[in-house]
Amino acid sequence: MAATMAMTTVRGGKKAPAPRGGMTKRRSVDWLLVAFAVVAAILIIAPFYLILINSFKSPTDYSNGGPLALPTGLYFDGIIAFWERVNFPEKVWNSFFISGTVAVLAVLISVLNAFAIGIGRVRGRSWIVLLFLLANLLPQEALLYPLYYMFREVGLYNNVWSVIIVFTVIQAAFGTYLLSAVYGTFPKEVLEAASIDGASRWQILWRVIFPISRPTLSVLLIFFFIWTWNEFLIPLTFLVSNENQTVPVAISVLQGDRLMDVTTTSASALLGLIPTLLFFLIFQRTLTRGITAGAVK
Repeated sequence: MAATMAMTTVRGGKKAPAPRGGMTKRRSVDWLLVAFAVVAAILIIAPFYLILINSFKSPTDYSNGGPLALPTGLYFDGIIAFWERVNFPEKVWNSFFISGTVAVLAVLISVLNAFAIGIGRVRGRSWIVLLFLLANLLPQEALLYPLYYMFREVGLYNNVWSVIIVFTVIQAAFGTYLLSAVYGTFPKEVLEAASIDGASRWQILWRVIFPISRPTLSVLLIFFFIWTWNEFLIPLTFLVSNENQTVPVAISVLQGDRLMDVTTTSASALLGLIPTLLFFLIFQRTLTRGITAGAVK
């Protein structure tokens, strides 16, 4: 008994804190979070698994075993049929050109707008940022007819640049809203020091602010590319000719074809997924560094 009391006593006559009963509850919560994460991962992976196994399954295997059964052999006719029917390399190039151009232009415009709003301290800054946010929240369906009429008048209908212009404005609105908040908290001492050293506003932007905010800009560039790649409604409306269609539009158009079977549809979904997956894997380290940069600093 005395030994127990001595162990619970520290210098100054104070008792050491006893273990809290909340540790058990905390461990229970941790296990629940792990279980929830596992279930969420299964729900996310399940569609990709179905696409993968059905892409290499013959129609006979699909009819006999259903969508969940593994293929008895590798069947490539579905992939070959989709590849040849839509001229898939052409559709990949259209999507890559549109998404890459939009990502670069949207980031550039966002940087210029955010520099003027967040650091330039223009009047009515809060209202301007709110206006950019509201513009980004507009549904695309509300923009179709005005944009259709405008592009018909200027001769850009059925032209990839019509889609590039629309998505550049949409993505730049979100980028301006985000970067304005980031640049608004930029240390004034750094800007004043650069100004005292004789740097112009243009030099301050590209030699001071741009290098520091490069991780954030990298994340925006990756997201803008993936978001634009997956867009469907506006490219479907403004790119009516087959040679200008993007990958999502080509997949959706063929899914309504009576000659298409389930395995060919799965193959088309797999081919449409591979480019974005490769893009994400290539820039995964850049995305991770960009997300964690703010937390480290």
